[in-house]
Amino acid sequence: MTYDVKLELKNRVEEYSFGDVAKQANGSAWIKSGKTVILATVVIDETEIVKDDFLPLTVQYIEKTYAAGKIPGGFFKRETKPSDFETLTSRIVDRSLRPLFPKGFGHPTQITIMVFSADANADMQVLALNAASAALFTSDIDINTSVSAVRAAKIDGEIVLNPTLSELKNSTLDLYLSGTKHELLMIEMRSIGSEKIDVEDTLEPMLDPMMDPSLGAVVIDTHISNAMSEDELIEVLDATQKELFASNVEYEVAFGPYQKEIKALELKGEELNEEMVAFVKERHMDDIKDAMNQMAKSERSTALRNLRKRILTNNIEWDELELKAAIEAVKKEQVRSQILNERVRADGRALTEVRPITIDTNILPAAHASCLFTRGQTQALVVLTMGGPKDAQMFESLTDDGTQNENFMVHYNFPGFSVGEASPVMGTKRRELGHGNLAKRALEPIVNLEGQTVRLVSEILESNGSSSMATVCGGYLALRAADIETSDTVAGIAMGMVSDGEKYAILSDIMGLEDHDGDMDFKVTGSKDGITAMQMDIKLGGISLNILKEALYQAKEGRSHIIDIMLEAESKIEFNDGVLPSTDFFHIDPSFIGEIIGQAGKTIREIIEKFEVAIDIDKKDGKVKITGKNKSGVQGAKEHIHGIVNTPKKEKVKYEVGEQYEGTVKRIVDFGAFVELPDGTDGLLHISKISKDRVQNVNDVLKEGQKVTVEILEFKGNKISLGMVGI
Repeated sequence: MTYDVKLELKNRVEEYSFGDVAKQANGSAWIKSGKTVILATVVIDETEIVKDDFLPLTVQYIEKTYAAGKIPGGFFKRETKPSDFETLTSRIVDRSLRPLFPKGFGHPTQITIMVFSADANADMQVLALNAASAALFTSDIDINTSVSAVRAAKIDGEIVLNPTLSELKNSTLDLYLSGTKHELLMIEMRSIGSEKIDVEDTLEPMLDPMMDPSLGAVVIDTHISNAMSEDELIEVLDATQKELFASNVEYEVAFGPYQKEIKALELKGEELNEEMVAFVKERHMDDIKDAMNQMAKSERSTALRNLRKRILTNNIEWDELELKAAIEAVKKEQVRSQILNERVRADGRALTEVRPITIDTNILPAAHASCLFTRGQTQALVVLTMGGPKDAQMFESLTDDGTQNENFMVHYNFPGFSVGEASPVMGTKRRELGHGNLAKRALEPIVNLEGQTVRLVSEILESNGSSSMATVCGGYLALRAADIETSDTVAGIAMGMVSDGEKYAILSDIMGLEDHDGDMDFKVTGSKDGITAMQMDIKLGGISLNILKEALYQAKEGRSHIIDIMLEAESKIEFNDGVLPSTDFFHIDPSFIGEIIGQAGKTIREIIEKFEVAIDIDKKDGKVKITGKNKSGVQGAKEHIHGIVNTPKKEKVKYEVGEQYEGTVKRIVDFGAFVELPDGTDGLLHISKISKDRVQNVNDVLKEGQKVTVEILEFKGNKISLGMVGI
């Protein structure tokens, strides 16, 4: 392979070949970076134009397992449905490239990105977008703007641009930016995981600290969130954006000589029928305003459709599609004008006002936890299920060795009835996967599951505005309704903006109408102090950092308002104690672990059976984890262990054959009884040694808890054989 272009970028070298492969596509680019090789192609259907008002663009990012020297796992030994990572990467590329297409472009367009060779440290999402943009830029489609991506990480407090995947694993920030040489188009941000730091804390002592002062304070792991403040995020965006702009200049200069001759493609008519526009403004503005006030998408669409039908009955010669476009244009102009000039939104709210919120927790009695979160006409039922390590989602990634486990899952479902559509519930769509992933990125930094598996499922029951942000709010409350500890309170809010080039207005808690007719869709999640995740798509062509900063602080204000309401609801949570599994962590003096386990594991087995729990003990630091089907069982097991630890140790006795001791019958079995000797050691009193007469049933002679005098008969390894004295 001969490479036409070699670019040395920040922390990465990219080589490009144009026209050597996929020659029948409208555009293709073969990119090599390290050991990664990707082919991106662009194909358009020149014979068809989609009449509806949308861009018929499809992006597919496809990973081949041979790229990493793997054979697909499972029954089928070929690639099947796309993985979550492939789908999410396809969405990122789509959202970044869609703004480039000219208004009126209606030709079905397919962008395919295939990974042929994978470097374990390569950032596939950055390279996928760069390859797709190169194919589009050098194609015969009239698009002469390069789009690229830059990822930023924060490692040991320092910002690193275009980190390797191994570096990203040590980062507290994952920030993905895409844009042109002049404009920022998309932002995806999340704080990574959560740090665990050693904190010296005074816990309830297991023993009297006066006996051993070191027992009064222990070093424990404390879970903290890496939420980023608004000011710090703006600084990182500034540095990353400069690199993004500079790299696009390099791309356009380098790719220019390889651009194909532009095809003359027909565009859909952009001109509105001014006669129809004037007619609607003059005769039907009240009808337009009435439709705007019907906030639900289905109701608004019905009102506008009925208006169109009424007008056509008196103007039968008019084209319905032209009239539809005219009505839509008048409606959009009215929405935007009212916001910019009157500072009032279609539903009468102020620009910063959040719609009314109601919250109900644990409304599903058989579920582990649930929350019904309603904000205006958006409603999410978020249901939580707890499990163990074996319930984690297994998955394979191209750049990782072996199978990975995901123990925190957020699944988002968007049925048609939530927006009044008569459509069946089908499989998971790209949008559902993307919204669930955004909610997962928002909540994941504040939970420390310690081996548990948690699945959150968000069922959207009504939608007019950001249902993904309702999922974040409901998801947090479902976590708390399951008594899962969180390091902070997290909420989400969707922001929007309307601008005419001179004036602009930033909107808090946007509804569907404002999303459709506005210039920005900006989702921010986090606590009162910082941001855990963010997603932004800009429709108007770039945004200044000053406006973005203003939007971030307005989002913080709205987020704080929502969190206050959530905290009030949290204080009223009643747990589903009958069905809710419980987990507890605490520390003990490691020297007592032997007493808790007991001889041959006898004591710990008794605790597990009695309280129906699972117990995991770290013998090194004395950390105890108890998991059970309900809180009462876990608490009972914890108190039992505390009782063992708080009981002074019995001095070990050196037993000799022939010596006699008073003991207690602890357990009766068919072949005899186990007797606890003075230091807690158990010995076996065989049925043949209980009485000089033949004993048919041990219970006829002995009872549990009975005091008996026994003699040491013999030792068999660690086992002691006893005989009854006085028989």
